Amino acid sequence: MLKLDGSYLEGGGQIVRTALALSVLTQKAFTINNIRANRPDKGLKNQHLHCIRAVRDLCNGVAENAQLGSSEIIFYPRPILKGKEMVIDIQTAGSITLLLQSILLPCIFSGKKFLITVKGGTDVAWSPQIDYCTHVLFPHFLRYGKGSLTLQKRGYYPKGQGEVIVDIKKKIEYNEIRTGVAAVKPLFLVEKGTLVKIAGISHASANLATSRVAERQAHAATVHLQKWKVPIEIVSSYTQTASPGSGITVWAIFTGADQDVDFIDPVRVGADLLGEERKSAEVVGEECATKLNTTLTSGAPIDAHLADNIIPLLGIVGGEIAVEKMTDHTRTNIYVTEQFLDVTFMVDEQLKLIKVKK
Repeated sequence: MLKLDGSYLEGGGQIVRTALALSVLTQKAFTINNIRANRPDKGLKNQHLHCIRAVRDLCNGVAENAQLGSSEIIFYPRPILKGKEMVIDIQTAGSITLLLQSILLPCIFSGKKFLITVKGGTDVAWSPQIDYCTHVLFPHFLRYGKGSLTLQKRGYYPKGQGEVIVDIKKKIEYNEIRTGVAAVKPLFLVEKGTLVKIAGISHASANLATSRVAERQAHAATVHLQKWKVPIEIVSSYTQTASPGSGITVWAIFTGADQDVDFIDPVRVGADLLGEERKSAEVVGEECATKLNTTLTSGAPIDAHLADNIIPLLGIVGGEIAVEKMTDHTRTNIYVTEQFLDVTFMVDEQLKLIKVKK
């Protein structure tokens, strides 16, 4: 059984989420101690428990000591024998996108079909917004799988009640990759190519429509991204939500074609930001644009937040990536991924290159 230190570097829930995903893929049981030891409120929170239960139900596994405040768990995975339809209700505004970190990889590389409805917070603090997940992260996963993420309803803090549909089609199994039965193209993202477009979604709850919050966020972001001299298309949208809120996600697309999404070989980086009660829509849009500008100026094809999310995928398929910057989240995911997969990550801190050695 693998033994993981939950206090390693970032020392948060990321270790639990990544371990759950890789445990199902590799069928290796694990235990984690010192869970969230680096946080003021140590141990498992409700959101982490929903991740554990979701993965447990996905594979009919067994989770021991999975309870609120627990600092140690043991997880025994079982093979995913067939696809299924599931409803996962995180409740309140627990992050849907963080939960997806635990279930996307097992589903994509299961060789099965899944239709999963996840309810909770789509756009909440300390996690990627759903539009970032859909338009920046997920396209990279679709290099090796088939499926879609569909936003049904937004959910802001504190009530949440957002809804996302995860539809995964059968394509390839992890074991086929591991044993060499199926050959996959390694993930090489060391150059970003030519910037052809900047896109985005600026969103707000319906009660903010009269103040034109979404449009103001979008306009401010557009103004501060114009220096790249490419088409900019940021869509503004309003929806009825259980709690008021707003946010914006922008992403840059690097392809040799004109279409918005290149499912074969996507290269894109992004940034997102939530609105705040005492922060003007203009400032929100400007700050989000500034984050993307910083990434674009770095020249890297992998932004700081994409880097840690893509590490487990990189471990599975091999390859090399250049990142905007090395974060503790990225280093933490390297640590966890190396425990489960028979790989070693070679990291060049100066050039910010991460390479898989198998």
